[in-house]
Amino acid sequence: MRIRTLEDIDILDVGNTIQISGALWSGNGKHYLCFLPDEYDGDSENLELIIMNLEDWKKFIRQTDLCETEIFQKDQTGGLKKVIVRKTTRQIDSRIQWRVFQRDNYTCRYCGRTGIPLTVDHLVLWEKGGPTIEENLIAACKKCNKTRGNTEYGDWIRSEKYKRISNKLDEGTRLKNEAIEDTLADLPRVHNKKSR
Repeated sequence: MRIRTLEDIDILDVGNTIQISGALWSGNGKHYLCFLPDEYDGDSENLELIIMNLEDWKKFIRQTDLCETEIFQKDQTGGLKKVIVRKTTRQIDSRIQWRVFQRDNYTCRYCGRTGIPLTVDHLVLWEKGGPTIEENLIAACKKCNKTRGNTEYGDWIRSEKYKRISNKLDEGTRLKNEAIEDTLADLPRVHNKKSR
């Protein structure tokens, strides 16, 4: 595990949402870190801990596109006790989400897993003007959505990460995913208003 500061990472790579991956708490003079299922593959070599002070957290939160954030609650000693993050400007109409989930058979189109919580992923990145319409959305599990991050769709489909993740997909789904790239130029672009 490597310990870093906020200056060690490119804040612009943080993206526009925060995904809660686990919990950190202290007690009896010890600190405990617990990851949510499927959020950590146990590879401590690639785990990086970023230590941030109050100003760093404010900068980090501002990098996201959160409309409404109650950022901090302090304890009696002035230490950080709680962070609450509320909905983002990228709130997707649930009717559109469910149509995408149904169209994709309630299955992650990247890894093929079923029976897990799904998200919708913008094919043309939201940050690049990708519209929130069915044609620009694909069902993805949280892990795959997070792994893709802000990688352009074509680069993602050709990446080693995608090849590794998609190794259990049937050939038809893999070909459909590859064919999507040819349709992206025809999608309309919008100006997505950011909250910062």
